[in-house]
Amino acid sequence: MLPRMAEPATVFDPRAVIDGRPPGLRRMYFYVGVVLTAVCAIIALVFYLGESVADGRGVVPFAIALPLAILPVPLLLAAVLWVDRLEPEPRGNLVFAFGWGAGIAALFALLINTAGLDYVTQPALGATTGQFVSATFAAPVVEETLKGAVLVGLLWRRRAEFDGPTDGVVYAGIAGLGFAMMENVGYYINALASPEHGGIALLGYTFVLRGLLSPLLHPLFTSMSGLGVAFAARRRGAGWAVALGWAGAVALHMFWNGMSRFGVPGMVAGYVLMAWVLGVVVAVLVSDRRQLVRLIGEHLPPYGATGLVSPTDVAMLGSLRARHAARNWARATGGVQAAVAMGDYQLACTELALLHDKAGRGVLGGGEFTRRQHELLNLMHWARGAFLLRHGGAPPSAPWAAAGSGSGFASGDVYRAPVPAPPPR
Repeated sequence: MLPRMAEPATVFDPRAVIDGRPPGLRRMYFYVGVVLTAVCAIIALVFYLGESVADGRGVVPFAIALPLAILPVPLLLAAVLWVDRLEPEPRGNLVFAFGWGAGIAALFALLINTAGLDYVTQPALGATTGQFVSATFAAPVVEETLKGAVLVGLLWRRRAEFDGPTDGVVYAGIAGLGFAMMENVGYYINALASPEHGGIALLGYTFVLRGLLSPLLHPLFTSMSGLGVAFAARRRGAGWAVALGWAGAVALHMFWNGMSRFGVPGMVAGYVLMAWVLGVVVAVLVSDRRQLVRLIGEHLPPYGATGLVSPTDVAMLGSLRARHAARNWARATGGVQAAVAMGDYQLACTELALLHDKAGRGVLGGGEFTRRQHELLNLMHWARGAFLLRHGGAPPSAPWAAAGSGSGFASGDVYRAPVPAPPPR
């Protein structure tokens, strides 16, 4: 029998439990990584600032380009995070992935691509052909390798975070948005300061093309690598999937860049293919969400014996709309802290269902399963207690359980044992 869970007054770090890390401060390597990515981003911006000044127009092109590049990013980040609502990834991982794309990947791609263009392709092939060859064949390999490196790093250090294709696409999308933002700074400066065709008109055209019509291209390219890494994370001996995903990302990138040589027909062909690929990715995401809902319905009902979850809670947890309504109810009846407690409860339940899936696939051993199971059940109990404190121990009836068997969250039952064992392998 497991020991009685800690009372809500005990010092507790819900976010650490959800993220699967030790409580308290993050490890030093996280902060070192964030600082390193920030330094690289600053160096890249200094490079662009120097480019702006070298064009003879001072800092004005840079001062215009940087806000334009940042402008659509919050909305695009919100769109990517919207996909990740059911089982959000750790915030630290997402911050690092964005910083990697905007800092390390953007800086080294800038240096390598510039060096290749200035010292290899243009001297050998001439200005026009050299630029085309560099953009079509060299840049995609360099950029997709650098962007995809953060996914490989997460696979190596945080393999358990990849619960399905959605996670791979989300990390890839975040890194791709960071990279695209920094790359657009250079494009907007060139458009505004180009001595032959520059000016406000070209800047407007470039912003519409890159910032409005194709802002998800880099995330879409890198999502192929994300899908490959997510596949490899869930299966032993599937390292080939990482290479296959990278090859798909490079191929899509090459196709898009190469089509620029064919003018409007090439652009139309590029958009048609990218729209088809985006449709396939969306279909994969929808299928993955349905799979997660199935896991919740399959693995949580046996926990009814703990008193922490009921059949009506399982139904609520399987619907994004119902989960949102439950958080709104918690906020309306108990304030912000009650809503936070409900969110912690929902995430702990979701992680618990995924824990059984990982154990069934052999990703976790029995000892790790038991430890993690205990942490998540503790969080569920703690979140329920934190919610009850907002109501003096007698909360109103949960609306999703009004016609059912009650709610394990909105009740004062103690945490009971036994709990389900890890699934057989």
